[in-house]
Amino acid sequence: MAANLLSHDWPVHVCDINAFKTQHLAQQGAVVDASPAEMASKVTLLIVCVVNGEQTQDVLFGKNGAAQYMKSGQVVMLCPTISPEDVEVCTRQLVALGIETIDAPMSGGPARARDGSMSLMVACADAVFGLHQTLLQTLSNQVFRISQRPGDGARTKLVNNMLAGINLAGAAEVMALSERMGLDLTTTLNVIQQSSGQSWIGNDRMRRAIDDDFEPRAHTTLLAKDTKLAVAAAQALGFKTPLGKLTTDTFARALAHGLAGQDDASLIKLMRFENSS
Repeated sequence: MAANLLSHDWPVHVCDINAFKTQHLAQQGAVVDASPAEMASKVTLLIVCVVNGEQTQDVLFGKNGAAQYMKSGQVVMLCPTISPEDVEVCTRQLVALGIETIDAPMSGGPARARDGSMSLMVACADAVFGLHQTLLQTLSNQVFRISQRPGDGARTKLVNNMLAGINLAGAAEVMALSERMGLDLTTTLNVIQQSSGQSWIGNDRMRRAIDDDFEPRAHTTLLAKDTKLAVAAAQALGFKTPLGKLTTDTFARALAHGLAGQDDASLIKLMRFENSS
């Protein structure tokens, strides 16, 4: 996302616990700040891209958090996949400081973030959206205006990721079955891709699996987290999600099998292992 903004001549400040990432972006013209606190007063819009609600709280309200140094009128944009409740808590904390929130979880992975083709699911006040619409459209050519209520972006992302998890688990299962049947996996996936079993995530991840490429673009832990959050949100509403629960359990087994640090295409390894006897 930062590289995309820099390529369109936006002024960008960056802060990350991974120095390699910030050094790489500095070479492209970004200003590197040592902490969120140091960055806070220098930016109009603070974009938070972390993994979970705990990290979001730390970036904003921790020891070196940004919020205490931000001024009324500044805006925080939340891009991680976190629970709607976490978004709402952050929003209330920020509103008390006169800071607006853009709830904007993203979908599409690093390549689509870099070329501006990822999806953004945006929930915020109309006035805030209008003020930052040009930047949002630079970040994404798929900006979905969800509502004016922060938390609805998170809700939309959770239902999307529940389906992504269901589709990926199904794709891994049927590809492992195809392998057991003695079918050529590339030919089988080509058929699926052009037929009724097609899904974007299934095709994307299983192409990697066929090449035995499990270098992480999206760690298995991410959809494990997201599907668990989605099932929890459904349970809070008294809504039954049997497929979601099966998928959450599948990802939990993948983590227990040692696949947490691999790309989530590695779900096929779990299917192979569980059917190896």
